[in-house]
Amino acid sequence: MRKLIIHPIALLFSFHCLICTFLICSCTTTQIGKSDLKNLKTSSKTGSGPVSPGHLYREIKVVKRFIPRGRYGRKYKRPMKPRYITVHSTQNYNGDAWDHARALERGKLRAPKRRNGNRIGYLTWHFTIQEDVVIQHLPTIEQGEHADFNGPGNNYSIGVEMCEHRGNSRQRTLERTAKLCASLMHQYQIPLKHVVPHQHWPRKGTKPEHKNCPHFLMTNGRPGKKWSQFLRSVKRQYNRIQAPQSVAISGN
Repeated sequence: MRKLIIHPIALLFSFHCLICTFLICSCTTTQIGKSDLKNLKTSSKTGSGPVSPGHLYREIKVVKRFIPRGRYGRKYKRPMKPRYITVHSTQNYNGDAWDHARALERGKLRAPKRRNGNRIGYLTWHFTIQEDVVIQHLPTIEQGEHADFNGPGNNYSIGVEMCEHRGNSRQRTLERTAKLCASLMHQYQIPLKHVVPHQHWPRKGTKPEHKNCPHFLMTNGRPGKKWSQFLRSVKRQYNRIQAPQSVAISGN
């Protein structure tokens, strides 16, 4: 059994658990179930046929709950042209997507601001996904603070968090995440090889340098069969898009 390493950020989140219990990306080696992989191979009944970009966006069901402009994690205006999509999991078994949205909106996700580390004093990302909804916290043309400090993961990638709270369907969350990734790929012309796990980005000065995240899609802490299966699901959703028109999901 691998030794569980608790990241300092996890302790910070626990301090705020009475307000909103959650934990971002402090991953372990929990394995995804075989049934999840099997079910991920086939699209849901409402997500198997060709669609326009607008139809796919409606299937995703995005609710916009932006962090207030000019405050907390959006205190500084930091524009971005997306080149990557970074996939995380919360490893929070109590907080759902709405809890994460409230915490981000109220500036509860503080992080030590330091040189070569967190640049703004807060954790931020763009989307939180659960079985029945996707909540958007940042415009996709603004930088988040979710991957690798002052590296390309923060500077050029859209951060998406998959929920793990009790009662939430992992299979349906994965399906919705695949649709979101496909929609973002289409909108910003992002290639499939630029859909990456948080583990992809090195966090210089931390141990381990590469996080085991999203932990249930990693194999021994690295991308393997389960991650490849997820990418095939993303590709299937992307291949459904037929119409040439685009749909903006970045907001203002």
